This record gives sequence, structure tokens and C-alpha cells, in this order.
Amino acid sequence: MTHRSDLVLHIDNTIGVSFRKSVENYITQRDGVFKAHFNDQRPHLMLVSYDPGQVTSLEILAQMKGQRLDVERIG
Repeated sequence: MTHRSDLVLHIDNTIGVSFRKSVENYITQRDGVFKAHFNDQRPHLMLVSYDPGQVTSLEILAQMKGQRLDVERIG
């Protein structure tokens, strides 16, 4: 059975549109992640929808940090 959870991440770095799209694609490729997207109005916020049975929020956070981003979970 698939469950869906949402995770809100705050990115401290100022990054451009093309890099945001690259990060969205990179995170979405991970097993268990349904969608990852930045908020166009608040580009320092990213929403990730995922299956907690396949991937944890800490794993997603680590993957973001692996992209050299200063990031934290806020919701």
C-alpha cells in the first residue's frame, strides 16, 4: 500500500531557475518521491511529496544537502 506524505524544505541559498529545475528533477528521480517542486512565489521553499514507506524525510534532506544546498525541514 502506498502512502503519501508532504515535506516542506527551506533552502537558504539563492539559486536560479535552471538550478531549481535541476534539483526538482534530481529529487523526483529518487524511488518513493512522487513530486518535488519549488514555490514560484517563494523560491526558497520546496515541497516534496513522497511515500514514507520507501524513503524518509531525512534521506531526502541528505540528498538535498548533497547538492551543496543549505537546507532544513520546516514542515
